[in-house]
Amino acid sequence: MENKAAQMDKVYNPQAIEGELYKEWEETGAFVAHRVEGKQPFTIVMPPPNITGQLHMGHAMDGVLQDSLTRYHRMKGDPTLWLPGTDHASIATEVKIVEAMRKEGLDKHDVGREEFLRRAWAWKDESSARPAAWAIAATGAASASPWTRDAARLSPRSSTASTKRG
Repeated sequence: MENKAAQMDKVYNPQAIEGELYKEWEETGAFVAHRVEGKQPFTIVMPPPNITGQLHMGHAMDGVLQDSLTRYHRMKGDPTLWLPGTDHASIATEVKIVEAMRKEGLDKHDVGREEFLRRAWAWKDESSARPAAWAIAATGAASASPWTRDAARLSPRSSTASTKRG
């Protein structure tokens, strides 16, 4: 009789198995959400690190919990969407931009909305927020999320609600 334990690695190597599986899941659209008539959808929004890109244990814990819930609902057959984003409502972005403007001797009211938004987009593009969000995905904690739907709060699609007037 063959000793199967002798064939196993001492330490689990997720890259050896999960990389190919993840690639297959992406290629087959496993993370794409679909509405199913008569079924209650399960949706959850992933709050990744703010635009400063700093990861901490809270992000890891939250990612694991959300990942578990998302997988559970998918296995139950529920229409499931785990929607990633890039920042927390751009609050940290505003703080960073205001700090940079202060060094220039400016206030956000001095430049107006359009210039402030231009600076916000420039900061977002230069910041490490996207790499930090993708770092969460690389841990496997966010492996069930459709990264093709990643959206920043600054994007027109995401910010419409905050710019509408009563």
